[in-house]
Amino acid sequence: MNPLRIALLTHSVNPRGGVVHTLELASALTALGHDVTVFAPAVPGETLFRLSPCRVLYAPITLSQTSTVAMVEARIQAFKQTLMEHDAWSFDVLHAQDSISGNALAELRAQGLIRGFVRTVHHLDHFDDPRLAAWQRRAYEDAEQVLCVSDTWAREMRSTFGIVALTVPNGVDIVRFTPDEDADDAQIRRRLGIESGPIVLSVGGIEARKNTLALLEAFASVRRALPGAQLVIAGGASLLDHDAYARSVFKRAAELGLSIGPDESVVVTGPLEDAAMPALFRSADVLSMVSLREGFGLVVLEALASGTPVVASAIAPFTEYLDDSTCYWANPADVDSIATALLCALNGRGSRIDFEHAVPALLARFSWAESARRHVDVYRQMLETRALAIH
Repeated sequence: MNPLRIALLTHSVNPRGGVVHTLELASALTALGHDVTVFAPAVPGETLFRLSPCRVLYAPITLSQTSTVAMVEARIQAFKQTLMEHDAWSFDVLHAQDSISGNALAELRAQGLIRGFVRTVHHLDHFDDPRLAAWQRRAYEDAEQVLCVSDTWAREMRSTFGIVALTVPNGVDIVRFTPDEDADDAQIRRRLGIESGPIVLSVGGIEARKNTLALLEAFASVRRALPGAQLVIAGGASLLDHDAYARSVFKRAAELGLSIGPDESVVVTGPLEDAAMPALFRSADVLSMVSLREGFGLVVLEALASGTPVVASAIAPFTEYLDDSTCYWANPADVDSIATALLCALNGRGSRIDFEHAVPALLARFSWAESARRHVDVYRQMLETRALAIH
């Protein structure tokens, strides 16, 4: 079959889950022989956190917006302008990974400038602002085809919103994420102020959705049992405003007697360079993924591929692909449950994770190459249906 011209659109240049998904998918589609272009909004001089083997086009924006609504609107308009400048209609597939780029494509479709677009819903957020809520809704309602990275969200889209969505999961790069220590690992640990541990790692920054406050409370219990333990909270680049929640976390840390900073009991790294992440996973004694809501939880697979045990929320979508042989379970609404699961993982108590058989079998189920092939199947079916509708 002829290769497809595919445009993948992502809302940011920062290492968020949806952006990682976009770049991994772009690489895998390129490896299959397709002509892929990634579109991303960026301020002048800003670039994606990771190099891509395909063409990357930046939609120019400024940092002058004073509100989330203004920021989102500016990015939608930047996407539209850049897409028009690069003949959006000439792509076989236009694929939005988020609500911002989805709205740009929805507007172009409403204007008759493109035939349609694909939208991947990783997860949905709750917005009190009616305009943000409307933008989020339009980005999936106006899509020609909606995809989700988990069956959980595909069911949610159907049952709650009446949208028929297909599941096309994430993958994991088992070449990049490996238990084998690199020569730079020790230097990265020293730079970040990570000591001998044990180390509890959380990836994704400080957010209510990530359940950081409950994790902090649980970690205080871990520290009482293991006084040398450190909690490392990595990442956190986000377009949404989490400052109020972060302040509540810092305030509670002080009340619990937990100091924050390099070489302290809690290390908050902020956004990190991409090259540091494999070392960070390998340095951890356990990954805590006790989120209240996730689209998939890609870092779970990355941690397991790095040989690091995982404590995961005993809720979907984690329950779709994990079991007792691949993680320790915790009730994300119960601080004691989180603390107990972390201590079991750190002390090797209870049902141990089977890194010899179960974890390799799990990782084998999720590859970016397979994800790309499934995406292409969806793209071609959509194009075939579109062609039939013309005749």
